[in-house]
Amino acid sequence: MMSKLNRRRIIQLGCGGAALAALPSALWASSGIGRFLEYRDISAPGLPAQRLTIWLPPGYSEGTTRYRVLYMHDAQNLFDPALSNFNKVWAADTAMMRHAAESGEDPWIIVGIWSPGVDRYRQYLPLPAYEQVDGTLRAAMDDYARGAIVSHLYLQWITGALKPWLDSALRTKPEPQNTAIIGSSMGGLISLYAFLEYPEVFGRAGCVSTHWPAIAPQSVDATDPDLVAIWTGMLSDKLSEPCGRKLWFDHGTATLDAFYPPYQAAIDTHMSTTSWQRGRDWESRSYEGAEHEENAWAARLPEVLNWVFS
Repeated sequence: MMSKLNRRRIIQLGCGGAALAALPSALWASSGIGRFLEYRDISAPGLPAQRLTIWLPPGYSEGTTRYRVLYMHDAQNLFDPALSNFNKVWAADTAMMRHAAESGEDPWIIVGIWSPGVDRYRQYLPLPAYEQVDGTLRAAMDDYARGAIVSHLYLQWITGALKPWLDSALRTKPEPQNTAIIGSSMGGLISLYAFLEYPEVFGRAGCVSTHWPAIAPQSVDATDPDLVAIWTGMLSDKLSEPCGRKLWFDHGTATLDAFYPPYQAAIDTHMSTTSWQRGRDWESRSYEGAEHEENAWAARLPEVLNWVFS
């Protein structure tokens, strides 16, 4: 069942540079399904205005427990169908509570970062991938982006401003093994970029229905070695020793996801040549018949969380 965010439990605030720590303690009152905090119009250097929806687990305000933190993209599609792009959501809070019940562990705080509308593509496309291509592929990326690629600035903002801000204001466990990042489609690409670029920050990542073609998949050849090399090159350059870190890949087989298996097979082959051990350090799964949409991601999110967090 999809969760519906109770609007009476949302606190909406413009950020204006104010620290979370300065907010009144009444904001932390708990409810049966946790608490939602919302921040709008957050200034971030070189980026469109950012927006957050943060989910605090039930009981957060009643104790001294420190919580692990999951960062997720496309926050408008995580919790409330009424706020979503397609009237359906991941039900991330419900999935997190299911994970907690099944694992016997405390749930994680979820920090949902909204996508910036028309600027989503240029905020999520990994800069190293963009810099590797030229010709028609570069032109197509430019056409989609409609502006400068700013994914590196997005990650700099998350790691250099947002995370320190939250770690100072919330009872978090800030270590990389206690910090995860998950996204779907282009959000899968930016999650991989974050995991590779900032191993000292993100110890766990989930790349769900990753949009490996980067542009319209009908316009590129999935067997093109240059296209596949964009991603295997990033992995070769940035994937350090596992050291307890965990990386998840998946895809469905219907709608847009039907284009992904050849790309993921190449990624899986590359991963098998590294020191990372499948099933322990990384995983790749296919969901037969699953489409490229939020209901499909909601259906498997508990499984994703159980593996990534284990």
